[in-house]
Amino acid sequence: MVNMLPNLCSDASVSRYLRARNWNVEKASKMLKESLKWRLEYKPETIRWDDVAHEAETGKIYRADYLDKNGRAVLVMRPGFQNTSSSKGQIRYLVYCMENAIFNLAANQEQMVWLIDFQGWTMGSVSIKVTRETAHILQDYYPERLALGILYNPPRIFESFWKVVRPFLEHKTYKKVKFVYSDNTESQKIMTDLFEMDKLESAFGGHNPAGFDLNKYAEKMKEDDQKMSAFVESEQSHVSVLQPEFSVTEHQLESSSDSSPSSDAESPRRVDTKILSANEMKEQPNCKNTIAESGVSRPLIHMNDFA
Repeated sequence: MVNMLPNLCSDASVSRYLRARNWNVEKASKMLKESLKWRLEYKPETIRWDDVAHEAETGKIYRADYLDKNGRAVLVMRPGFQNTSSSKGQIRYLVYCMENAIFNLAANQEQMVWLIDFQGWTMGSVSIKVTRETAHILQDYYPERLALGILYNPPRIFESFWKVVRPFLEHKTYKKVKFVYSDNTESQKIMTDLFEMDKLESAFGGHNPAGFDLNKYAEKMKEDDQKMSAFVESEQSHVSVLQPEFSVTEHQLESSSDSSPSSDAESPRRVDTKILSANEMKEQPNCKNTIAESGVSRPLIHMNDFA
């Protein structure tokens, strides 16, 4: 996993963490450091379908076989189809689905859409503990990966649950959540603007009658697992003396789908990020990666923390 750190600290990745913290370098550095420590301990890239297949039996979370009009991956979630009681198992499956969706993103994409179907949902469908942990993982370990979260046909009783959940969400995440109702023409426009209706599942107002097929989905996930394993192995065998210097500029800020800093955050003139390769970091255990802003170097990663 250490060999993958340079990729995790890539230009695009650092940019996401900076945007998530409104371009505050120190906060972004702390966030990235904690995320890397989590990945070293949790090892999300090693989770395989056979480890979580029992969690997927009801189709409570799966990657759709269609994209939105912007070419972004779509994760379908049905919290009313919860079939297990282990919070650890549920979170592990969520992480697996996130890793799989990210792995399948097009080269020019870094975000995904969540379609949350409330069919069969009751107050007993989801625990507060799992909801809090889901928000924590999404916001702290996968920052700026969510483009839009659509809550489709939530029942009226969900309003009470939403009041409890909302404090767990950061303002930027909260603004990405949209409520859509099948009997509301105005909210349905969100779906027609976002999806090709012939591809969208009928459960979300589309014209595609196909639903979740566990056997077909299992085969697709096993194929992806093989690709993921090959990718991880190739990264671990990669030898590089020094990665090139990355820079996060205002041009990149403008090119991201939601990259404009909020009005109360200052946009940096330039943020340069220098990332050492895994081998060099091993040879120099006391070295630091830095984010340099306006000529001032700030510590980003102390490799001793990952020993």
